[in-house]
Formats: sequence, structure tokens, C-alpha cells
Amino acid sequence: MNKKIIEKLRQLPEKPGTYQMLNKAKQIIYVGKAKNLKQRVSSYFRGVHDLKTTLLVNDIEDFTFIITKSEKEALLLEISQIKKHLPKYNIQFIGNNSYPYIEITDELYPRLRITRSIKNKNNKYCFGPFPDVTSARNTLKVLNAIFPFRKCVKLPKKTCLYYSINQCLAPCEFEIDPFEFTKMKQDVKKFLSGKTKSYIDKYKEKMEYYSNKLEYEKALEYKNLIYAIEKTTEKQQVIFLDDLNRDILNFVTYDNYLAINILFMRQGR
Repeated sequence: MNKKIIEKLRQLPEKPGTYQMLNKAKQIIYVGKAKNLKQRVSSYFRGVHDLKTTLLVNDIEDFTFIITKSEKEALLLEISQIKKHLPKYNIQFIGNNSYPYIEITDELYPRLRITRSIKNKNNKYCFGPFPDVTSARNTLKVLNAIFPFRKCVKLPKKTCLYYSINQCLAPCEFEIDPFEFTKMKQDVKKFLSGKTKSYIDKYKEKMEYYSNKLEYEKALEYKNLIYAIEKTTEKQQVIFLDDLNRDILNFVTYDNYLAINILFMRQGR
């Protein structure tokens, strides 16, 4: 372990973020995330490791790091950096189909579904990537509870349970104006961008209504839905929703040293 690494380890913050391991050629050979950067990065340089980690450590000549506001933000940034740099020790993450997305299908009567294969890269109704399939499923569950898209893969001959609980417009039995689905698509996009106040306000009213009627089970359903909405649209600042290109420059001075970090974001990532 060289002096540069020893000094940098002392300066690491006990905050969440991502770290990038560099070799002698200044190439990024590994990207990782951490709840506590100081603990995680320091762990590489002490103790005994498996063969893969030992090979990685032997290649490390330097490292950089980026602080994030949360673990979730760090995970999203890690995904983005791995896809951009394709580090040799992150082989298990490489591939465009590694992470789940939620898309609104391009059908006459569209559905919400999880996919790992994005056939149409320009689909403006494809949302993600999500850090894991559990996050995608939880988000899909919330969206399906709010937006009455078709749920059945094949249209049945008559209405099903989803219609009776107001989670489907039942195109199997009724003629639906295509504009209804177009509007819902736009509403989903707004919803996932954080514009949820109108939904939360509406469900709070329903929660209070059923609570006043002593229908506590029904009131609890809306309380849980409000919580799910807030968790689903929790603000993360790693991936922007405006698809703009950005070059972000940051620098810090320490004694006689100047450190500069440049982050390139393309299409909001």
C-alpha cells in the first residue's frame, strides 16, 4: 500500500457513496458502493481476502470516491458508473439487461410490466433502472393500485376482480377511449417524477373519511398506500429526469494539494 492510499484512507468520510479503484494506468478497474465509505474502502487494505479480491487489491494504485445522500443513491450511481466504465473486476454487473425497468407496453390496451430487455431505447414510457427487482416490484404494485391499466396478459371474456376494485377499466367488456390510456401514461410519468401531492391529498381524505366511519381496516389501506407512494417517489439525485447532458466540476484544496473531480452526465445519467 503506497503513501498516497494511506493518506487518502485517513481522509475518507463516514458517509454513503461510491468508490472507484484505479490501476497504474489510471484506469477504473472496480466500482463499488458503501454505506460507510471509510469502513468499506479501508477493508480492502487489511485482513485476508478471497482470490478475486486479492487480485483486485494487488492492482490498486489509487482510488477516488463520490459522496451521496443515501445508500439508495449510491446504488444507482454505482450502476451508472459500472455501465459507463465497464471495470474489469465488475464483470458480474456488465450487460445492458442486468437491471429491471418498468415499461408501459405499446399495445391498444397497455399494461405496466417489469422488463430487463428494452427493445425500444426511445420509449419515453420506460422507467428505471431500478437497483433490484424488489424495488421494481414494489413500485409496480403502487402504480397498479393507482392507475387502472389492463392487468391480464390476454383479455378475458368478461370483467375480473381488478375491475371490481377499480384497478382496471375492463377493455375486455367495455369500449375505452384511447385517450384515457394516453392520459394515464402521462400521469404515470409525472407521478414517478415526484408530482404526487394530488394523489396523497386524495388518499388522505379517504383515510380520514373511513376513519371517521370507524372503518379502520379500510383507513389503514389508504395509510399504507400513502406510505408506499412516498417511499416509491423518494427523491434521489443521481439520475435526472430531464435527459440533459451535464459536465459537473468539483474541486477541493488541502494544504498544498488541489484535487479536481469531473463527472460527465449524458441523457440525465
